Formats: sequence, structure tokens, C-alpha cells
Amino acid sequence: MFLGWPGSLWKPLLSVPVIVVAILLVVIMVKCLSKKRRRQVDLKEITAWSGLYWFCKSEIEKAMNYAGEKISLGRGSAGQVYRGVLPSGQVVAIKHLTRSNTSESFTREVEGLSRLRHPNLVCLFGCCIEGDERYLVYEFCANGNLAQHLLRRDSHLTWETRVKILRDCSFALKYLHHHIEGCVVHRDIKLTNILLTEKYQAKLSDFGLAKVMGIKESKVFTDVRGTIGYMDPEYMSNSKLTCASDVYSFGIVALQILSGQKVIELDLDARDQLTRKARDVSMGKRPLSDFEDPRLNGQVDKADFEAILQIAVLCVAKSSKGRPTIEVVFEELDKVCRDTQTRMKPKDESSSTTSTPSSKSSKSVPL
Repeated sequence: MFLGWPGSLWKPLLSVPVIVVAILLVVIMVKCLSKKRRRQVDLKEITAWSGLYWFCKSEIEKAMNYAGEKISLGRGSAGQVYRGVLPSGQVVAIKHLTRSNTSESFTREVEGLSRLRHPNLVCLFGCCIEGDERYLVYEFCANGNLAQHLLRRDSHLTWETRVKILRDCSFALKYLHHHIEGCVVHRDIKLTNILLTEKYQAKLSDFGLAKVMGIKESKVFTDVRGTIGYMDPEYMSNSKLTCASDVYSFGIVALQILSGQKVIELDLDARDQLTRKARDVSMGKRPLSDFEDPRLNGQVDKADFEAILQIAVLCVAKSSKGRPTIEVVFEELDKVCRDTQTRMKPKDESSSTTSTPSSKSSKSVPL
């Protein structure tokens, strides 16, 4: 059909597809660049209205190398965390995100924490973007994370402190699950993401996986994310995420705090052994002492221990329908916490008049 066409027409016709492809490539590149710039502008706008500070890299490096010493606080899935000191003298924690985790995790953390303010959530002070480098600057929690304390052979976590930590964490989750913008599902509740201040106030951290949804809503995600051992079995099997997924993870943490389980990253076998043992004890098949952390030396209130164990066992029900809401969990733990504090008051009052070290340690160091 084209044999009769003049040869001079072939070259322009063949060049048309090449030009079209080239234009498409240019358009795609422009869109990608504009999207990246728009994202940076959006983040700068967020920091402006939320009060977050936009650090430059030189400020971050000076803070991390204060007095010529770079101190690592630990490493997580998203990156390395360092101790930093700002020019004001304020101590902070600086997370340097790994390049494989920069964009999505960084944006979600900044957007999420910029909207969230609660005494039991770690506070985000600011962030930094320069080239491919991403940094997040948080308040400093002097007593590290909960896992570090449960791993210690000589753990100083008293029964009263453990109850308070559980109460604080459930209070934070209650706030998240009833946020004005919808249920904020943390998706990664575990020992290493529970930080402790100088006075052992618990603060949830690491919102790199958090999702916002309706309170009674469930969403299906193609990328099932979280930590094995703490993840909701329903979420793992059908990819459906709900508020009850956090409740399950919290239940595992509660069982670890009660038992002193030393495994940071539980595998599925260790998780199943822990939950099975807890159920046996809660049903009276085994004595409470079988589940009690021996480092507590029996210094626990048996009734309160059993009450927390019962609520934790309900939290780790395989079906989300069998789990209590976070409101029910908080109410139970708040009651136990208040009862514990009431019993401890006479001891505190008598020790405060005779013990100099305790009154000294009650002074708070500014973050």
C-alpha cells in the first residue's frame, strides 16, 4: 500500500514516534521533579503551621558532634539515632534515615507527628532535608526504650513502674484511635518503640508506618508492614488493617512486661508460646507465679496482676471481634494504676522525708 509513496516521505513519518516518545519522557521527568519539589514545599508548609523547626544540615551536624563526640543511641529499621545538643543546651535525639527509607517513611512521620500532640507521644521538634539526606529531631528520652530495661538481668522496673508504663501507652493509643482526623493506627507497637523519660514516663515513638482511617473502618493493604511477633494475625493473613490491630500488638507488649520476656523481636513460635502460657494462667490451669517476672521478687499485687493479665489475654485474641476497644483497656489499666498509686502514697511520703537520693532524682532535666 505504501510502495507508491515517495522515499522522501519516509524519514518524517519515522521521526514522529521518536519525537512523541521524547516528549512523553520529558513530561514524565517534569512531573516527577515538580512532585518532588511540591512535596518539599508541602513539608515546609507543615513545619510552618505546626511549629516544627526546619534545620539545615550544618545545624544537624553541629548538634550530633557536640563537644567533638558523636554518640549513637541505637539503630532502628528506618535508620540510626544519635544524641544531639542544640545551641541552647537542649538535649535531643536525631534520627538519620537510611536512603532506602527516606521518602515515604520520612513524609509520613513529619505529617503524622506534626498533627499529634500528647504527653505520651514522643515530640517531634523539627526535620532536615538536604539532597538525599533526611533527619528527624525528637525530644530526648533519657531512659532509652523499654526493651533495654527488660533485657537487663538487674532490671529496675518495679511493679508500680510497669503498671504506669502500660497505662501511659494505652492512654496514647486511646488518643490516636480517636483523633479528630480519624483513627490513627500506629502499626508498629513494640518494646523498642516505647521510650522512657528520666522519670519513666512512657512515650510511643516511630510513626513511619502509621495510617489514618475511620474508627470502624478496615483497609486492605498490599504491603503488610510491622514487626513479626507483634503483628495482628488477621492483618497478616488477609491484609485488613483496623484499630484492633494496635490492640493486639499492645497485648503482646503487656504480656512481655508482666512476664519479663526478654526477646525484643519475637518470632511467631515465641509469640505463640507466650500467648498460650498466658491463657493457661488466666484460666487457672497454671499458677500466677508461672507468668510473673522473677526479677519482681514477688513484689506485686496479685489481684492487679491478674486483672492486667486478663485484659492482655483478651487483647491478643486471634479474632479482632474478640478484642476489647482501647477505651476498655485504658479504663482497666487507669483504675489499676490509681489503686497502685494510692497504696504507694504512704511509702512515698515517708521516704521523701528520710531519703535524700529520691528527692534529688525527682528533679527533671529539661529536654
